Parts: sequence; C-alpha cells; structure tokens
Amino acid sequence: MPRAILFDFYGTLTSACTRGPAHATVPRLLGCDPADYFAVLETSFYPRCRGAHGDALETMRWVADELGVRVTPARLRAAQAARLTAIRADTRLRPEAVPVLWALRRIGVRLAVVSDCAWELPEIMRALPIDHLIDAKVYSVHVGQSKPHPRMYLTACERLGVEPAGCVFVGDGGSRELTGAQALGMRAIRLAAPDLAEHLQYASDDGFTGEAAASLAEAAALAMAAQPVAV
Repeated sequence: MPRAILFDFYGTLTSACTRGPAHATVPRLLGCDPADYFAVLETSFYPRCRGAHGDALETMRWVADELGVRVTPARLRAAQAARLTAIRADTRLRPEAVPVLWALRRIGVRLAVVSDCAWELPEIMRALPIDHLIDAKVYSVHVGQSKPHPRMYLTACERLGVEPAGCVFVGDGGSRELTGAQALGMRAIRLAAPDLAEHLQYASDDGFTGEAAASLAEAAALAMAAQPVAV
C-alpha cells in the first residue's frame, strides 16, 4: 500500500475544465478584444502559474500592458475579481472526489494536491469541501516552478514526510506530470475519464504509456492495488 497519493487538481479532482461565459466579463472590464485577451492567457500560462509577473493584481496589470490597454486601479481590481469569479464557476469537483478522498484518509493514506495554477486556486480551494481532506497543497504559483519540475513533487513529499518511492501520482497528464513523477521513482496513473476529451490542457504527457483509469474511484483502487510486475 502506498503511504501517500499525490493528485493533480484540474481535470483530476475536478471535471473537465473549459472557459465558461463568465470569463467574457474580464476583457470587457479591461476594454480589450476578447480574442486578444484569451490569446495572452494561452501564451503566458506557464510564466503566470509560476508567479513570474507578481501577485494576482500585478499579473492582471501585466496582462493589460501586454494588450496595450490602460485601465484605472478600480477597473483592474474589478477585472481580477471577475476572473476569480469566472474560475470559481468553472471549478466543479468530480462527484466522487469527496468520498474517494475520505476513504483514502480512513485507511491512513496521506494526500496531497500538486497543481500548476495561478493565484486563483489557493483562494478557491479554501471554500471547497475537499480542503480539509488534503494534507499538503503544492501550488506552482507558490513554488515558483511548474510540473514536471522535481520541486513540485518533492515539496509534497517533504510536507507529507514520505519518500517519492512511497507515493503514487494520479493526474490527467497535463504538464507532462506523469512522466515527471515517474522520473522521481513514483508510480503514476493517468486519469482517462471520458469528459477529459474537452479538457483545457497544456503540454499533454503524450510519452506516458503506464497505467490508466476511467474514473477517480478506479484510479484510487488501482493505486491501492499491488503494482503490476513487468515481464
């Protein structure tokens, strides 16, 4: 039995993520073309999720500068608040997330979330029903690195008091997270849920050929089972 399971967040503990209609409020407040706004978000995902442009408000100011728009401090704050609201609306836990995490905790498995994210997720997480079930939360925007950088996984191991070999990593495969976990000696399981065909994902882990599960419950059961022996 593994001592700990590390979970990706978006697309793993949540259903597939897509940008909902609430995101349209942000470019409207900034006074820019929505297509240009979303293009900046797409090309700057990894620097933003590493905190390269400062805190949440400073990052929104950087986005405005990239778009060549000048906004008042009040509008900038409103745009960032609208972005937080939009991301919160898009964040839907899988129905099985709470029971799966509860079941793992009851048998003594330590749990971590290891997520590539901007400043919004740490804010959103505090209000989610899984918050108190997670022993360690590792956010790229706090660490200053993103998966598959070893620091993301090792920070979780340090906080849990577990060696990488005693961990299983479960994720949908964004940011090459599965092969990154394997490189540190972790067992990795891809969540291949049907809804992920529409998932907003960056740097898909196409080189991963390991174990896979069709649901979060199946992934947890697989993690707790004996690892297959190569023949």
